[in-house]
Amino acid sequence: MASLDGQKTNETSSNHVEIPVGVEPKANREIVEERNIDYSQRANWVRAAVLGANDGLVSVASLMMGVGAVKEQMTAMLLAGFAGLIAGACSMAIGEFVSVYTQYDIEIAQMKREREKKSIGDGVSEEAEREKLPNPFQAAVASALAFSVGAVVPLLSAAFIKNHKIRLGVVVTVASLTLVVFGGLGAVLGKTPITKSCLRVLIGGWMAMTVTFGFTKLFSFAGI
Repeated sequence: MASLDGQKTNETSSNHVEIPVGVEPKANREIVEERNIDYSQRANWVRAAVLGANDGLVSVASLMMGVGAVKEQMTAMLLAGFAGLIAGACSMAIGEFVSVYTQYDIEIAQMKREREKKSIGDGVSEEAEREKLPNPFQAAVASALAFSVGAVVPLLSAAFIKNHKIRLGVVVTVASLTLVVFGGLGAVLGKTPITKSCLRVLIGGWMAMTVTFGFTKLFSFAGI
């Protein structure tokens, strides 16, 4: 009996894995890391990407709807959409770069003023503080790429449909579904309410396409 008890004790001790003092289990570390995610930093590139995608989709879809209100040719709609894609991507990249770089300069100047007041650093290096600031180049590239991705959607949806009225309907339908996807994606990445985000993006897109189509049609009736 003693030998059996000894064997069981040895087996138990051999199967038992001791965790070193001061080392947290992997599961706990993952939970802590997930809680420590800085969503304000993530919001910088999420904002640029979602804004670019929505702008590309709404701008090109509205432009194609406006041209389609007065021109039935597929070529006219596609050329207008493609021109909008190129011009919009360049505009978004330049605008985002200038905007974020201006914010970057303001933050750098503020950090220098605070360091001059304290005379001595508070233990945080200037390089570490700079790394927390938004990157203008990343924001510009993200905006241009996202705009292009959004702009391609209405172009592809109208590229293979010859009937004019069906083409317009397909552009509106595909654009609406994609707006919902973009709104939901932005909400998930930014940890915001999904329904509110989707409705906000969808209604804004509908308003842009309706206004563009309506005014272009009105001008054509007036003979302008």
